[in-house]
Amino acid sequence: MAASAYKWNYCSLGGVVRVHIASGEDIAHLGELDQKMWTVLSCPVAGLRFDGDTLRMLDTDGDGKIRVPEVVAAAEWLTSVIKDKDSILKGEAELRLDNINTDNEAGQKLYDSAKLILGNLKQDKDSITVAETSDTQAIFADTKANGDGVICEVSTDDEKARAAIAACMAQIGSTTDRSGKPGVTAEQIAAFYAALADFADWKAQEKGDVLPFGADTAAALAACEALQEKMADFFMRCKLISFNADAAAAVDVSVERIGAISAGNLAEQVDEIAAYPLARPNAEQKLYFDGINPAWKAAFETFKTLVLNEEDKKAGSLDEARWQEILSLFGPYRAWMAAKKGEAVEALGLEAVQAFLQDDRMQVLLDLVAEDVSYADEANAILEVNKLMHLYRDFYEFLRNYVLFWDFYSLDPAQKAMFQEGRLFIDQRCCELCVRVSDMGKHAEMAGLSGMFLIYCTCTSKVRNETMDIVAVMTAGGIKNLRPGKNAVFYDRDGQDWDATVIKIVENPISIRQAFWSPYRKFANFVSEKITKSAAEKEDQAVSGLQQKAETAPAAVAEDKKSAFDIAKFAGIFAAIGMALGYLGSFLTYVVTGATAKPMTFVLVILIIMLCISGPSCFLAWLKLRKRNLGPVLNANGWAINSSVLVNIVFGATLTSTAVYPRLRLKDPYKKKGLPVWLWCLIVLLVLAAAGRLVFLLGRKPETLPW
Repeated sequence: MAASAYKWNYCSLGGVVRVHIASGEDIAHLGELDQKMWTVLSCPVAGLRFDGDTLRMLDTDGDGKIRVPEVVAAAEWLTSVIKDKDSILKGEAELRLDNINTDNEAGQKLYDSAKLILGNLKQDKDSITVAETSDTQAIFADTKANGDGVICEVSTDDEKARAAIAACMAQIGSTTDRSGKPGVTAEQIAAFYAALADFADWKAQEKGDVLPFGADTAAALAACEALQEKMADFFMRCKLISFNADAAAAVDVSVERIGAISAGNLAEQVDEIAAYPLARPNAEQKLYFDGINPAWKAAFETFKTLVLNEEDKKAGSLDEARWQEILSLFGPYRAWMAAKKGEAVEALGLEAVQAFLQDDRMQVLLDLVAEDVSYADEANAILEVNKLMHLYRDFYEFLRNYVLFWDFYSLDPAQKAMFQEGRLFIDQRCCELCVRVSDMGKHAEMAGLSGMFLIYCTCTSKVRNETMDIVAVMTAGGIKNLRPGKNAVFYDRDGQDWDATVIKIVENPISIRQAFWSPYRKFANFVSEKITKSAAEKEDQAVSGLQQKAETAPAAVAEDKKSAFDIAKFAGIFAAIGMALGYLGSFLTYVVTGATAKPMTFVLVILIIMLCISGPSCFLAWLKLRKRNLGPVLNANGWAINSSVLVNIVFGATLTSTAVYPRLRLKDPYKKKGLPVWLWCLIVLLVLAAAGRLVFLLGRKPETLPW
């Protein structure tokens, strides 16, 4: 990209030099800014605390990402249609109409559309607001045509056309018009009239042998289908008896089976009785009407009434041939039903269907749709005014978060970056830097490169019935009580509270103070674990030994207890302690060999030792704290960060606040008791004596030392 002739101003934010967007002219010349100097190259539309409509308007290709060319295009369009470019920086939700630049075609259209919106809203004023342009239902409420290709009942004064629209919505479905009313599209109208024609043609074939039982054909078929399986079962049982007369008892229901249920209320055993044969099978292979299973009696009577003719009823029985003949009568009806069309309008009834076809308002409705579409340019111009108002109000705020990251580094606590989701309260601290996470597993892999102490939490809101994942950056306090599973409370930017649970922690230095004490904390934890482990092993050994001795020789228990306090063991322990002190004294002597014994020498040596222990930890922490970078955290969330977003020591201190209590003398009956005064005095005397002896020895020549 060629060097820009425009003179840019610069600022330093978070220790990084950035281009400062501070005027309307700066916005107008964004296209000349070298893309390498942008803080962000791409940001996601989802998951940001920013007006969603504005973000979608900036994302012109609808791919879910806002890139530099899209931002530049918005800047050029906005500054071309606004007279006072500096007014864009105010972020106002109201725009005076005389501030629209009517010297170009786009501005003139916007001005005319803004006047039209105010007219539709019955507003007589010379300014317009975001709320007014966003309420499309109110804007198009009294308009018959609004360019969306949807017509409603109010779109026409033709009563028959209105009836057709209502029927189409009821049977085919509706589409919401820009006015908020339900309506229909050209596709739905075509589908409605096609269904009307198909249903009418299908019903025209309803004649002759298609209805063997007249209007009762459907009910008659249902009665036959209800008995079809039981009939097939009955006639097969009869065939088995004809095949082998000895099978009669096996295929009939046994007395024992009936006897098993006869002790109870048989009216409650309908399911069991229904499993029995339809009637008692016989060698004649006839179904006698007077011997029907009582559980199937009602279904058979319906079949008998709807299907059987007088001759069948007079015969009092039915064989399989007659049964198959009856079923064959429904062949044409089944085929006709399988070819059914126009089901979508069946609920209207044939008479209404024929009436709609006779009136034929299809072309009238399609003409109304075409007329509505002809207003598309005018309606889209109205929507462009909505885009103008959203960008006029939000664009500079977006630039502060995209080009500068000004809101992130702002000293104003009420001004937050659009990626900051809220605040996490945990372990007497408040973490101000919390970012929403879409995929916690993938996010942690990249975010760990940030050098920051990260706490991943799952947040649940019972009020909203929602769940979300966040990552909180902690920059102050210790880490002693932080662990997965710990509960906390998260407050989003709307002030709504969420139950938060720590899922994962990525450890990095929090502060110099925490790094200074880190070696001692680790050593204390190591010693504590060793002592606890050793004590547990000793306890297990002692208990095991006591149990074993109690089983073999109870008297040996007392002897074992006495031997545990053997003075020789204590002598060995004291000897080891003395040797350790001797080595320590030799080391200290070597450090200050030849030095004149002074009271501060001992203190100086202790400070040197502490510096040797904590110095490397503090130095490494200092290096990491200076290089903490929010970039990897945002990159893991779908951003394309083009510059470092440093969270140095000074700025990091503002992102986490800790609880501070006043120094008060308060009475607490449950307060842990300290050591008695006399014991403190004894400890101080012993320490002074040991320090004096050590200082005395340090002043002597090495060859004269007792060791």
